[in-house]
Amino acid sequence: MKTALRVVAVASALLAPFASHAHKMWLLPSATVSTVDQWITVDAAVSNDLFYFNHVPLRLDNLAITAPDGTKVTAENAHTGKYRSVFDVQLKQNGTYKVALVNQGLFASYEENGARKRWRGTAARFANEVPADAKNLEVSESVGRVETFVTAGKPTEAALKPANVGLELLPLSHPNDLYAGETSKFRFLLDGKPAANLQVVVQPGGTRYRNEQQEQQLKTDANGELSIDWPTPGMYWLETTMQDQKTSLKQAKQRRLSYVATFEVLPQ
Repeated sequence: MKTALRVVAVASALLAPFASHAHKMWLLPSATVSTVDQWITVDAAVSNDLFYFNHVPLRLDNLAITAPDGTKVTAENAHTGKYRSVFDVQLKQNGTYKVALVNQGLFASYEENGARKRWRGTAARFANEVPADAKNLEVSESVGRVETFVTAGKPTEAALKPANVGLELLPLSHPNDLYAGETSKFRFLLDGKPAANLQVVVQPGGTRYRNEQQEQQLKTDANGELSIDWPTPGMYWLETTMQDQKTSLKQAKQRRLSYVATFEVLPQ
């Protein structure tokens, strides 16, 4: 029963990312700046506090690690426990890596023989698994990304190239070149085009140990761009969410989109 509840909690977080709630999804690398042939460990969790393990783990089924040359990297020593998932990455190349959990799917509810049924899956499976004559059918689509960035040696740009699906970050300031007291500039994309008027939250970690959340509430301009001030060194969490009607399945009435990233801000 406990396992089932955990699965439902994580599914709800991934399929309804636009909702305002205390639970935050995140990837936390042991280091964001390193050298070639070193290793990093990454924690993946959904928590009430940043960056503290007190809710449920993030599943690693859709983990995608992009190397500096654009090739895919396989995580090692992956494990999912009660409160977090964890995996290791060896930094074999010079340059910047993107570490991401990319989730895209459909959630449906309908009535069958008088009982309410719930279904989760892909557009390819929908026609075979949901009855064509389902009563009171409600379908929504979810596209979400949870990311972080790690650089071995000199920062590079190839791994930062967007996939042009859903909400994505296109850094105008390199994500591994952030310093306290400075301002960074990022552009957000929606299906590869500038995402204007996005509401973006930026928050430092350590929320468990302070009364004030210290959130920055920001908004992108007409070019999808915004500037972020980094007041102090440390790990920061960023989130933005939205919804539209650009679904990949005609039965789905809305598409829910989210983007989350973790950054390390270094002292001057």
